[in-house]
Amino acid sequence: MEFPKFKNEYNLPGIDLLPHRPPFLFVDTLVAADETGALGEYTYTLEKNDFFKGHFPDYPIVPGVVLVESMAQVAGAGIVARGELGAKGSASFILAAVENVRFRRPVRPGDKLVTVVENLRVRKPLGSFALKGYVRDGETGEMALACDCTVKCMLGDK
Repeated sequence: MEFPKFKNEYNLPGIDLLPHRPPFLFVDTLVAADETGALGEYTYTLEKNDFFKGHFPDYPIVPGVVLVESMAQVAGAGIVARGELGAKGSASFILAAVENVRFRRPVRPGDKLVTVVENLRVRKPLGSFALKGYVRDGETGEMALACDCTVKCMLGDK
């Protein structure tokens, strides 16, 4: 599967773009972004994600709310990288609504979530984003849709 191409390649760590910190930072890398959207990655591991210990410990999966948060963080990282919310570190990007969520397959320890963001509306005080998260299918090796939804986020400065 080929993901959309964005004008600006960043390959920046999420920790440089977002106010979130481990264990609640779910962007390893913002790969690319432009005015149309963004592309980012995060790998879930037993070492950095404690929720696996209690969320179906015999068959650990990423909780749905964490998948949505992970994808929304990529949208925020893309907006911050492009300078739309002021200086890095001063941006506020707060999840306000989640709509039409569909979980297509479980995401497990070791899976890399690749998030594709489509910017639907990016204007203060509220932005809308269509999010799609993909993981590698264990049988075919192809990237397969794991989750998709639309989110609205409050945009501003801290």
